[in-house]
Amino acid sequence: MIKFKATEGNIEKLNLIKSEFPNQDTITSSELKSIPALLSPSAKKPVCLAYFITDEFGTGRRGVYYLPRLENGYFVADDDVVSDADLEKVAKSIASRSPEKKVEESVKKVTLPDDDSLLGYIPEVDKTYVKFGHHKDIVTILKSNVFYPIFVTGLSGNGKTFGVEQACAETNRELVRVNITIETDEDDLLGGFRLVDGNTIFHEGPVVEAMKRGAVLLLDEVDLASSKILCLQPILEGKGVFLKKNNKWVHPADGFTIIATANTKGKGSESGAFVGTTILNEAFIDRFAITVEQEYAPVSTEIKIVKNIFKSLGVSDDDFATHLVNWADITRKTFYDGGVDEIIATRRLVHIANAYAIFGDRLKAVELCISRFDEDTKLAFKDLYEKVDAEVGEQIPAVKSEDLDTQPF
Repeated sequence: MIKFKATEGNIEKLNLIKSEFPNQDTITSSELKSIPALLSPSAKKPVCLAYFITDEFGTGRRGVYYLPRLENGYFVADDDVVSDADLEKVAKSIASRSPEKKVEESVKKVTLPDDDSLLGYIPEVDKTYVKFGHHKDIVTILKSNVFYPIFVTGLSGNGKTFGVEQACAETNRELVRVNITIETDEDDLLGGFRLVDGNTIFHEGPVVEAMKRGAVLLLDEVDLASSKILCLQPILEGKGVFLKKNNKWVHPADGFTIIATANTKGKGSESGAFVGTTILNEAFIDRFAITVEQEYAPVSTEIKIVKNIFKSLGVSDDDFATHLVNWADITRKTFYDGGVDEIIATRRLVHIANAYAIFGDRLKAVELCISRFDEDTKLAFKDLYEKVDAEVGEQIPAVKSEDLDTQPF
């Protein structure tokens, strides 16, 4: 017997299929395509060709699939329908996608998406990641399975989003990431009507999908949002949400929670460094249980990060890794003191590491990756690096301070 958890969307699709083709145990691709309501916007294949048909309920014959029956919230195909050969094929298919999990021979259970597009995912563990800051706290919250919204704030490029992804990877939690912009509205978040082959069909948004699947919803760059983000107010209270466009009430599944990342605390950016950030509604921000202020990783930790990046790229140069982090740390201290308007973020160190792996030249890698700054800042950062890295400094004539219009260091 093959057995899988049934989602509301797939139940509706299965009922529609069986109403068109009653008394059938199997169905072909051509038969599926003959049902207009099941065609995707591209009209190339039916939306209903989700995992519960194409993979788990494939017959082994090209373009032919089992039609399971519904039993106590599960899709089931009985032994008298499914051959031993097909059952073995199904087990191998699941094992190849989840090799870390043991696949039982008789019963397999998976949570399935509503259609054949995988909106959420469980992030893979990244070997270059080094835990620091509030990582342990976020992991503890995710392990608790409690709805507990978190607001993560910090300067650009210090690993806010990456940290959330790795916390989900460590806890084996599904993540649904939504990148917020000034244009993001209720239709983008909760869903709206879409035209599918001449028919108007309500398509649920990523927030609703995350709620129904008990996933972690990541609102990335949330301080770029307009007042339209307030449609999430009831959801941030841990309650369900009424979808007024299709008159349905959605309750969050166990484990659902929300994490937002931002460069500001929702008060805007007075310095102008983060153009486009807005002043978020106080009632919206107040619904986040805690605010995590993420700083750049300590020097010792950041050196490990850069060394890990080098290792992943097949590069061995511990001295360069140390020089890069010490250089970046000086720029940040100068930034905090008001001596310079730019900063070398951890993300930029990763860019430099990649450039070094390509070109094999320390200074060239640095120069290419700081060229985004204005001329004065670029020259000052380059001069500072030459002073930090004695090996590079010996090869290049020292830059005199009088040659620069600005010398913040």
